[in-house]
Parts: sequence; structure tokens; C-alpha cells
Amino acid sequence: MTKAAKPEPKNPMENLLRMDRIPHIWCAGCGIGTVVTSFAEALKKEKSDLDKIAICSGIGCTGRVAGYVKLDSFHSTHGRAIPFATGVKLAAPHMKVVVFSGDGDLSGIGGNHLIHAARRNMDLMVVCVNNFNYAMTGGQVAPTTPISANASTAPFGNFEYSFNLPYLAEAAGATYVARWTSLHLRRVTKSMQEALRKPGFSFIEVIAPCVTLYARRNRLGDGLNLLKYYYDNSEIKHGADTRTLDISFQGKLTVGTFVNKDKPTFLEAMNTHMTRVLGDKFVPYGESK
Repeated sequence: MTKAAKPEPKNPMENLLRMDRIPHIWCAGCGIGTVVTSFAEALKKEKSDLDKIAICSGIGCTGRVAGYVKLDSFHSTHGRAIPFATGVKLAAPHMKVVVFSGDGDLSGIGGNHLIHAARRNMDLMVVCVNNFNYAMTGGQVAPTTPISANASTAPFGNFEYSFNLPYLAEAAGATYVARWTSLHLRRVTKSMQEALRKPGFSFIEVIAPCVTLYARRNRLGDGLNLLKYYYDNSEIKHGADTRTLDISFQGKLTVGTFVNKDKPTFLEAMNTHMTRVLGDKFVPYGESK
């Protein structure tokens, strides 16, 4: 009598990722995959009810994340991930809504949506994978490209001032702001866990320079070597003044959790105000009588 063959072990991410879409489209050595792994780990550790989490992405390399995560997913138009997510949150206030997109999508094409969602303190968790260029469309200068870095639209070096994204997010009104590199796996996971629990607008920047276009044009090596450079040259400073967090070309990088404060979310502020104005005539949004 022969023994029955043992079933193949299940992938530990099988209930969180759409395995039928694997292998993914990202380049070898790209940091986006590790950020997705950190997100999946955060969901597991928080024992999150996946039916109460939605994810929205825009266009670009990181914008493809929504298609790989086994959640209610929305792959929106370029720069519009945050307004899509805002609509989901207003339509279903019980949902935790996550935005997962790139620096060009969130701070370039969608920059206006970023600052106003933070200003309103919309209850959104925003993960911005910063790869320093518009990677999917040819490596053009993005709002985060460091000064002097080479790009397809700056073959003699970039001369435009770049956004300091943590400072931008805090100044606009975010209640949680953090930055890590894509190799700070456990710390990215922990920040995501904190953001999943945090009411209000949370912003997590993950530095993952494009290993195909940005690295090649700037002769910075490839794959793990490039990502490891930023990991090795980073310094953790929790609570650092976000005004000091500019990123220079191949310079030191400050990472950590910089902002973690409490204030009413958009819906909480609206319900409080309308109840004060209208009294019992007003039914708080998200509730019913």
C-alpha cells in the first residue's frame, strides 16, 4: 500500500495575494515587491478583516499593486488614487481605505489631491513608494528626483528643487508621517500596522530608487546593491523636524516616524459641526436612527 502524496505547502501569502497573477511585472531588484510583502505582513499581524479593507492605486509601477493584493481593489486613472479612495471612504465609512502608489502619481499628477486629503484629515492610509522618477513611462524627472541626478528629461542633471514629502504631508495636515527604505522590512511593516490602526490621514514614504532607469542613467549599480546603498546610508531619527528631511543625490537619508498625533477626522469633524448646528435634526454620517 503506497502512502498518499503530501499536498504541496500553501504559499503563506496565498490568502493575501492574487497568486494567479504571479509572477508580477516588476523588474528584478525592484523594491516595490518587498513593500507589498511588508503590507501583507502588516495585515497578517493586525489580523485584519480583509472584507473591511479596500486598496486604491493610480498609474505607474507602484500603481499596479492593487491588482496583486486580494482585497477590494481599485486601479484608478493617473493621479486620482486619493479621490477614488476618498469616495470609497465616504460611501463605506466602516472600511479602512489604503492608497498604494508612486511619487509621480501621488505628488506630481495627483499632488493637489494629496494636500487636500491631508488638509481634511481624511481617514486614509497612503503608502508612497518613491523611486525618484517616472519609471513606467521612461525615467523622466519627477517631483522627487534629487538635484543633479540624471533623468531622461534631464540628461545633463536635474536642476529642479524636489519635494520633501514628509514635510509636505505634515504641513498639509497629516496626523501620521513616516519614511523608511524598502529594505527596512520590519520597520515598514510596523509603520503600516500603526497606520492601519490610526484614524485620520497617514502617510508612509518608502524609498526604493528605480533599479532599471534611475540606477542605469546615474551608474549606481543594480538590484540589491542600489537598495542597500540607501539602507546603509540611512539614519533613524524618530520625531525629526520634517523641514530637515530633503533628499540629496547619493547623500545621507533620514528615516523614522516623524509625526504621530491625534485630531478629528473629516467625518468626525463634519458630524460634530452639523450636530452642533442642527441638533437632533441631523443624523451623523455613517449612523442611522
